[in-house]
Amino acid sequence: MEGNSWRPAQGESAAASDGGSGDWRTQLHPEARQRIVNSIMETLKRHLPISVPEGLIEHQKIATRFEEKIYTAASDRFDYLRKISLKMLSMENKSQHSASINPLISNSAVLNQNSADPDC
Repeated sequence: MEGNSWRPAQGESAAASDGGSGDWRTQLHPEARQRIVNSIMETLKRHLPISVPEGLIEHQKIATRFEEKIYTAASDRFDYLRKISLKMLSMENKSQHSASINPLISNSAVLNQNSADPDC
């Protein structure tokens, strides 16, 4: 990762970002950010299966870029964690929704095929 991606956006004042007591980003340790990236990676692995080793590298890039984007845009630590959590929850919900729809589609296709078959 680039060294400057761990600092506040250029031109952003520390006082403006958290009410004057210092930039919230300085209080978030790099290890904490890496744990969050790892968590995003695990979610990606569950919901976007990879078939080639290069896929793992792509997941890493996606997770890192997503975390950096939220880190830069968030107004405080709570906002940062909330935005990441909501996105991961959204991914979980979409996956569950799609899993519940797919069996219905395949079951209805089987039912329609069987009703057209006079031997059933």
